[in-house]
Amino acid sequence: MHELSLAMDVIDLAAREAKKNRISIIQEIRIEVGDLSGVEADAFEMALKLSVKGSVLENAIIHIIRTPGKGKCTFCDLEFEMKHMFSTCPQCHSYASEINGGREFRVLSIAGE
Repeated sequence: MHELSLAMDVIDLAAREAKKNRISIIQEIRIEVGDLSGVEADAFEMALKLSVKGSVLENAIIHIIRTPGKGKCTFCDLEFEMKHMFSTCPQCHSYASEINGGREFRVLSIAGE
């Protein structure tokens, strides 16, 4: 389950940023998880919630923002939402050759005092 190691990486990142910015209490963190990132968002959220005890994120509000997959068909130029990497174009049923969104996995913001 790589979501647990990702959760630990996010906690480490938050601790480094808090120290660097002289933040003693992190109140909120926003994390973007794309549907095509290879990260199971629900498993990541659960791993993060279980791992924050005793960390700088223990009392923080954690926001997981899910980003849908987006593709563009090179045959008919239709832009469409992709549920998985091999989604077909809903208009012409060919496979999307351009993935334009949903691969993100990043910390968007950390707020504290």
